[in-house]
Formats: sequence, C-alpha cells, structure tokens
Amino acid sequence: RFIYLAGMKRYRFSFLLFLFFNVACGGKKQTAQSENDIDAARNFIRAALDGKFDAARTFMLNDSVNANYMDVVERSFQNTNAETRNGYRGASINVHQITALNVSSTMVIYSNSFKNDHDTLKVVKEKGQWLVDLKFLYLHDMDTMPVNKPETDSAR
Repeated sequence: RFIYLAGMKRYRFSFLLFLFFNVACGGKKQTAQSENDIDAARNFIRAALDGKFDAARTFMLNDSVNANYMDVVERSFQNTNAETRNGYRGASINVHQITALNVSSTMVIYSNSFKNDHDTLKVVKEKGQWLVDLKFLYLHDMDTMPVNKPETDSAR
C-alpha cells in the first residue's frame, strides 16, 4: 500500500507540474501585430467596432493619454443600447483617404457604415510595429474647431 501511495504522489506532482507549466506558458497574452500601417488601422477600428477593447489596445500606441481616451471610448460603448452596439458590430469600415506623412507615420481618414462620420487616425511605427496613436483623433478635432479671435485695432 505504501508503494501505491508513493506512486500516486509522484503522478499527482507530475500532473501539477505539467498544469503549472501549461498555464504559465499558455496564459501569456499574444501580442497582436499588423503587417503595415493600413492593417494596423483596420485591426484597431474593427476591434473597437466589435467592442473588443482589450484587442483594440494591442493595436494602439501604449501611453497614458491613449489609455485614458480608450477607457472613455469603452465606457461610452458599454453605455449605449444593444441596438447601437449591434449596429457598430455589423458595420463595415470605409477608408476614404490614406496619407503617408513620412516612413513611420500615416494618416487614415475613415468612417463606418453604421454612423458614416469621418474620423482621422494617425498610425505610427514604433520599434518595428505599426500602432494607432488614438490621441491624435482628439487633438486633431480640437485643432480644427473654429476659434473666435478677438478683434484688434488694425482689423477694425
């Protein structure tokens, strides 16, 4: 009986060791990568439209400002009704214009078929990987808003 129990302990230990290594190796997040700038923009937009914000974050430049903007977008998406969320999930991506700014950054103007509002994303290449700089979307919108300038004496 002692031999039987010792054998069972060895198998149990082996099983636990196998389980530990399986979880440790398989539990790591796979970093999503895009082949090019357009692919990065498309992957990011598709994940966001589908409400898969953890996946969208893998295609985004990782900094605190982008993370905060993504948190706001995610909360907004979660607070919409089911019909609107389903509309986004079923939407197709329409790319209207692609402008390469230099070898490591591209502007993509796009819309989705559900809302059809044009937005602009900046995609940058960092450490060999193309990533969306989400903050440009918000900063760009602020730059293009009309500003009422005070009149000067020479303008009168």
